Amino acid sequence: MASSGMNAELGELRNKILALVEEFETKRNSCGQLFEPGVDTVRYAGRVFGAPELRAATDAVLDFWLTAGRFSEEFEGRLAQFLNADAVLMVNSGSSANLVAITALTSPTLGDRRLKPGDEVITVAASFPTTVAPILQNQLVPVFVDIELGTYNAIPECVAAAVGPKTRAIMLAHTLGNPWDVGAIKAIADKHDLWLIEDNCDALGSLYAGRPTASFGHISSLSFYPAHHITTGEGGAVVCSTPELTRIARSIRDWGRDCHCTGGADNSCGHRFSRQFGTLPPGYDHKYVYSHIGYNLKATDIQAAIGCAQLDRLPEFTAARRHNHAYLSKGLAPFADRLLLHHATPGSNPSWFAYVITLQEECGFTREELLRFLVSRKIETRNLFSGNLLRHPGFLDIPHRVAGGLENTDRITADTFFIGCYPGLTQPHLDYVIDSFAEFMARR
Repeated sequence: MASSGMNAELGELRNKILALVEEFETKRNSCGQLFEPGVDTVRYAGRVFGAPELRAATDAVLDFWLTAGRFSEEFEGRLAQFLNADAVLMVNSGSSANLVAITALTSPTLGDRRLKPGDEVITVAASFPTTVAPILQNQLVPVFVDIELGTYNAIPECVAAAVGPKTRAIMLAHTLGNPWDVGAIKAIADKHDLWLIEDNCDALGSLYAGRPTASFGHISSLSFYPAHHITTGEGGAVVCSTPELTRIARSIRDWGRDCHCTGGADNSCGHRFSRQFGTLPPGYDHKYVYSHIGYNLKATDIQAAIGCAQLDRLPEFTAARRHNHAYLSKGLAPFADRLLLHHATPGSNPSWFAYVITLQEECGFTREELLRFLVSRKIETRNLFSGNLLRHPGFLDIPHRVAGGLENTDRITADTFFIGCYPGLTQPHLDYVIDSFAEFMARR
């Protein structure tokens, strides 16, 4: 009875704490000030949160189950259901998700299908570096193809032409939320029996042919960095299409161990002390058997709790991104003779990460002139990631192959940038951005 009474008292205290946290955040949000043009910064991206996220995080803190726990299980399960995946495995970043995805395909358990050193992976140079880095880290050879201006994704004909005798995989990111031509790229992968890896870090909520991106590849990645579609602070996830890839990816994420017990659990397989592994003694404790060279790339339950609250808001966030992108397209349309405006891949419905712009040839000004003006008006901009990654110091001497030219990739290195369209931007923000472009153009 004493224990029961104590539990009830603790439960009541917990509810009071959570209610106070909600009240605190609700009052803080009610004190928010209106946007003041030229004074307040128009961010290119940012976290959008409220009382549900703070309540969830506090709930997890009160458990003090710091590694993966009940919130991680819920978050992974809901994402897997949303993406119709065999499993989703939460990791500590989108970059780690890419590392696990590629490394999983090198597993000896895949037999002849495993990726081996020297095998080629088709990708693009106009990407965030952590799409390419795990290819190199696994001693594979990236094969770079050019991208299309306007969508900023790989040109399918270039991908098809890049396939060679050593090609074993295709790894492409849906650029800033805009899906690549899944129909064409998947057909190439199927024709040549290639692994297809979707870097979906910038595209959660995007659709192709009515189906969510990250559901087409053999294995895919997600990122929950504050700039992305939902956030857990740091954090990411690996999306697995088969039980075999799930087992391998979990092992890679969790030190390389063979055991799939969750934290604090024992003997989930029912054979903890009754099997033979390698040359280990019979009955060696399965919790300490290692089948891969792995890492510790797990996330915390506190992050997952925030993710659960954010996932509830994904439809709201996606609708806002689509609205804001369309609003900018309409507002910037009068300058289409000088600015190449962002547009969706046919057959897709993007959940836009940002709004990408390329200067038209003979526009009469440089990117730097325009960006300096926007920055002077406190409008944040970013280049399209690395531009041509092969021109960066860390990638000058990497093993690689270029299939065809990279003319458009070099073009975006000089002439492309993006501005924000994330859910934290309101119509006054967007109107100010459009008016700022108009003022710049009027001076030219």
